[in-house]
Amino acid sequence: MCEILFAGCAGGGGVKMNGYGGSVLTVNLTTGEGVKKPLDEKLAARYLGGCGFGAYFMNRVVDAKVDAFSPDNALMVAPGLFVGTAVPTGGKTSFFSKSPLTGGWGEGVMGGRIGLSLKQAGYDMLILTGKAQKLSYLLINDNEVAIKSAEHLQGATTRDTADAIKEDEGKDVIVAGIGMAGEKLVRFAVIDCEDRQSGRGGIGAVMGSKNLKAIAVRGTHDIPVANPEKMYRVMAEAYTKLKESPAFQDDGKYGTGEFLEWMNKEKGTFPTRNWREGVFDRRQQIDPYYWAPRFAIKNKGCVQCTKPCGKAFVMEKFDGSLDGIEYETLFSLGGNCGIEDVEYVARANELCDLHGMDTISAGGVVGLVMDLYENGILGKEELGVDATFGNGEALLELIEKMARREGIGDLLAEGVKRIAEKIDSGAEAYAVHVRGMEPPAYDVRGIKGMALAFMTSPRGACHLRSGAYALELTGKFWKFEGVDRLSSRDKGYEIAQMENFMAVYDSLGVCKFSRGIYLLNFADMLDAVTGKPLSEDELVTIGERICTLKHIFNIKAGWKREDCRLPEKIHRPIPEGAAKGSFVSTEEEREMLDDYFAARGWDRNGIPGKKRLEELDIAEFME
Repeated sequence: MCEILFAGCAGGGGVKMNGYGGSVLTVNLTTGEGVKKPLDEKLAARYLGGCGFGAYFMNRVVDAKVDAFSPDNALMVAPGLFVGTAVPTGGKTSFFSKSPLTGGWGEGVMGGRIGLSLKQAGYDMLILTGKAQKLSYLLINDNEVAIKSAEHLQGATTRDTADAIKEDEGKDVIVAGIGMAGEKLVRFAVIDCEDRQSGRGGIGAVMGSKNLKAIAVRGTHDIPVANPEKMYRVMAEAYTKLKESPAFQDDGKYGTGEFLEWMNKEKGTFPTRNWREGVFDRRQQIDPYYWAPRFAIKNKGCVQCTKPCGKAFVMEKFDGSLDGIEYETLFSLGGNCGIEDVEYVARANELCDLHGMDTISAGGVVGLVMDLYENGILGKEELGVDATFGNGEALLELIEKMARREGIGDLLAEGVKRIAEKIDSGAEAYAVHVRGMEPPAYDVRGIKGMALAFMTSPRGACHLRSGAYALELTGKFWKFEGVDRLSSRDKGYEIAQMENFMAVYDSLGVCKFSRGIYLLNFADMLDAVTGKPLSEDELVTIGERICTLKHIFNIKAGWKREDCRLPEKIHRPIPEGAAKGSFVSTEEEREMLDDYFAARGWDRNGIPGKKRLEELDIAEFME
């Protein structure tokens, strides 16, 4: 058994609330003090859960100006409202902290069971502050909380960490932990739970800065619901709709990458070789239509998932297996690095998972390095490898160096923005990021609404805070139709509304791959779970409140309008393919931002107006 450094929990019991665990747990890792408080019912009604709770408590608890690696920064975990119920695909949990990668709002969402177990233990929000004296893990066993030594797990992979803690504490304990990258404070380190990652912004590095190797939770209580009979009837109807959806079949067969060929051939917006091009000419093997029948042995779903898009991928060229490969990783470790051999992409994916690194940022870093190498700004002497695009061995070696911060890896672990600033010599012209965040797999030169979404996302370049790529690429979704992806006009209201839409999903804990089936038709589900149905308009207002609070946190952290700028490469035309010649000009950047700020009721500098803050009942957060 591990050495127990602290055990116990102060505070009273939670409140009985339909759909909730009923309490908030705060643990100071420095002092070992744990405090449990009842969840406020009015707070729950206004923010729902998940990212809503994160937006509220981050503004309440964290000084936005604090260094991300300071013990005063907090690490928070909040399951969505629907976690622990029978809502299909409603099992997502959110993690929050000030990001060490961007210096602003940090947020990641995962489908591992840590949120379910946390909620079953009675907690709708876990807030961790301070720093443990030595490498430790937090054990939550319903009302009992302990901090235990994890020194024997130093350097362990995410999988080995979970296995070791389960061996000590029991197989029913759910573990969310970090790997080597988190311990080494790689600025894009992730938190892993059951091969599901809270992936962006470096929250795993914040966990490492707190000397916290893992969070282990055993929850044994059921989540009460208002109307069990209605819940199962409504959920059965939802499952039928999901099963009849074309996406159910495609995702089940080929995973999230099933539209890779479409993105290349039909849209010309698959970023390639560090965003030089919008079409990957050597994509055949990384297309799931090629590799899924050859290497995938079964589907793997998140908790509460009824349409699993994960794939158990068993490699032949390398010894190992992984849960993947997701579309974003096929881009970041595949096309963006010019890698055509899917087994090298798979192995790179596995290394990132084991060491605990975000595959999008890792691929963005390697893509930059390869671009700088081919343009003579970096050489083999500094890198130790022949870092040409397409070199799979170089990809694997650079990932290992990053995770361990060895040699050039110490610089690479800082992320694209800091790499370019450190190297100078014109490197910033090749650095693709927005506010320090490496972007995902959508060449926004040919998807201009997404260019705006990259600029306005609270966590930097992100496709998931708005999810507008589907609307832009197909031309219609929800209440929008006739959208022209190659035009920059009328994007402000569109992106603001889509951000509100997606904030609702992250507060409820619903998978965004279900958005085309559910839209915002959650009134019956909410009535069954909480006894309080909410209309679409009411949900959109909650989403706006959440999005505005995230923005307020960034303002307090030092955000300014001029930070919302696209990388230089986005101002150059796509050279070939269906979107040939398309790019985003600096004038279009300015006009889209003006339009967005107006749609939000903010001034031209992006500062929310008092009137709208009062209407959202959050004016106090700007005082």
